[in-house]
Amino acid sequence: MRLEDVVGRKLKKDLILSNGIVLIPAGTVLENEQMDFLGRHYIGLERLELELISEPERPLATNEPLINQATQEIREVFHYMRRTGKVPMEEVQRSILPTISQAAEYPSLYNVLSGLQAKDDYTYRHNIGVGVISTMLGKWLQLEDEMLGLLTTAATLHDVGKIHIDDDLLNKPGRFTDKEYELMKMHTIFGHDIISNTPGLHPDVALAALQHHEREDGRGYPYGINGIEIAYFSKIVAVADVFHAMTSKRAYKEASPFYEVMQQMITDGFGKLDPVICNLFVHRMMDMSVGSDVVLTDGRQARILNVHPGDPIHPSVLAGHDYIDLRMHRQLHIKSLVG
Repeated sequence: MRLEDVVGRKLKKDLILSNGIVLIPAGTVLENEQMDFLGRHYIGLERLELELISEPERPLATNEPLINQATQEIREVFHYMRRTGKVPMEEVQRSILPTISQAAEYPSLYNVLSGLQAKDDYTYRHNIGVGVISTMLGKWLQLEDEMLGLLTTAATLHDVGKIHIDDDLLNKPGRFTDKEYELMKMHTIFGHDIISNTPGLHPDVALAALQHHEREDGRGYPYGINGIEIAYFSKIVAVADVFHAMTSKRAYKEASPFYEVMQQMITDGFGKLDPVICNLFVHRMMDMSVGSDVVLTDGRQARILNVHPGDPIHPSVLAGHDYIDLRMHRQLHIKSLVG
């Protein structure tokens, strides 16, 4: 057995030393680090029982039907709010929030994100996308059930203030004028007022609407407060909001390439977004990407094999028969995930 026949394959059974110690557990995708490890223990390659990983078993279903359903429902909720100025919480709690919780359960990154990418309904789909991503984040942050439910509600309603912004402005294909941008920023205050005037909603739900564009360095809006003044839910929703906005096609821009989005999330964790939440988000999202098919920036299709904890956005991939550690090929990146 040659070294090139080993690297990039998965260990089928535990590799056990004569004293019973498991040296490398089953399921490990072997890389150069493991090869060096085996060499230091004088273990020959013939002892390895390997399996190909080109066709892993994984769910084919995506959450797109759930997202489509919730998007249509949130559209109707927005229309209701335009008429009444209040949130129909009974409808939101009965139908939309359970759908969002279900959509957040899909096990692979592609399956989660496939339905979240805005088509021609960004204003409405964005609320559902931020709800789903925030719910995932809340689980990773180990929020208790009651707090997780509040977070899902806050994230889903974070942009309700946009009911007071004209659709022509929301969907404007070009850059906003200074006057238009000032009006757009008002959606945070509008949202806070709408939620505050809806009986039974926790104050943190209103704060998320008000603060999701505030930033840790004090350079956000509407009030330019800094990290210690921003509510915890608002910090979580801010991370989800930025990620979904960057990964969505909008009237005035295409969706950003996946590697650019993840690099921006890392960068924003140094000043703009909460660093702990941002770091956890990037690592867990990349962990979910293992096994996903991707398109590289050189046009090749590949499959993500391993994510490296110290550099999660440069994983190891298998492109055809080529095992590529993207940490060693800094000019090569993941452009997009594919189904």
